[in-house]
Amino acid sequence: MLAKPLYWSPVPLPEKALIARIQNMAGHGRLSLGIGDDAAILRLPPGHEALVTTDLSLEDVHFRRDWHPPDSVGHRCLARGLSDIAAMGGQPIAAFLSLALPVKLPQAWVDGFIRGLLKLARRHKVTLAGGDTAASPSGVMADIIVLGSAPAGNAIRRSGARPGDAIFVTGKLGSAAAALEKLYANPTKRLDLRKYSRHFYPEPRLEVGRWLARQGVASAMIDLSDGLSTDLHHICEESGVGAWIDAERLPREQGTSLDQALNGGEDYELCFTAPKSRKIRSKIASVLVTQIGEITRSREVLLLENGKKRKLERRGWQHFGL
Repeated sequence: MLAKPLYWSPVPLPEKALIARIQNMAGHGRLSLGIGDDAAILRLPPGHEALVTTDLSLEDVHFRRDWHPPDSVGHRCLARGLSDIAAMGGQPIAAFLSLALPVKLPQAWVDGFIRGLLKLARRHKVTLAGGDTAASPSGVMADIIVLGSAPAGNAIRRSGARPGDAIFVTGKLGSAAAALEKLYANPTKRLDLRKYSRHFYPEPRLEVGRWLARQGVASAMIDLSDGLSTDLHHICEESGVGAWIDAERLPREQGTSLDQALNGGEDYELCFTAPKSRKIRSKIASVLVTQIGEITRSREVLLLENGKKRKLERRGWQHFGL
């Protein structure tokens, strides 16, 4: 029988040992000071402003351990924050992770979670710079804070859309919602992680967001975390405008429904607006870009389907929804 390594543990390590383990896995990257002190020390590029976002991932709300591999949970946890930075055209710099873990959670699960998070972080040159740990009385809770930067005055907001602007989305919509529906329909069946990678390993569109910011072409932007029907309303509310979108133009993943494309959250694609005078490529950073509608003066958000316009209801994800 092979001897178990000294670090092996069937449950999470004691807090000090767990932090040291995460510190060893994370490294220091470009930070002046990372994990190990009371606070991290970071430098912003000259002439840049800080972008800060935070997102919670809760077991049985955002993921289930019997459905999602631990590396997928870690990847998705960080992807949520990176997608927010992408939506403002920013460059992520560092992440801060607070973890609350059940006392009987296997350490192997924690290691897998950290590996998945760090794999995505390294791809986008993001350093895990600190956080906190605690025991959870029930499920896993992961709170991610991402610090990014954008040239001063250059971050893209939700509030810049103007009547006459065209509306665009990146990528294809509906795959994440389709995966979730299959999981709920057959909870014991494992899905093909590659086929449904947009659900298990979503890719934040950071390069697209930075290109749009550099070119100065996007008037407003948001990431599609809650679903197009809900997130487009956010742009319209912040900008004081309305919109219409064409159901036939929506770029849907093969086999997905219109409902999944409109209302399924967690695609983490970008929805942005731009003046019609600005030429938008059909692909940016190798990502498909599709014009789907137009901003209007009316405060209504409408869907054009079968030649008729109807009110587009918010049917994406919302916490505390009734």
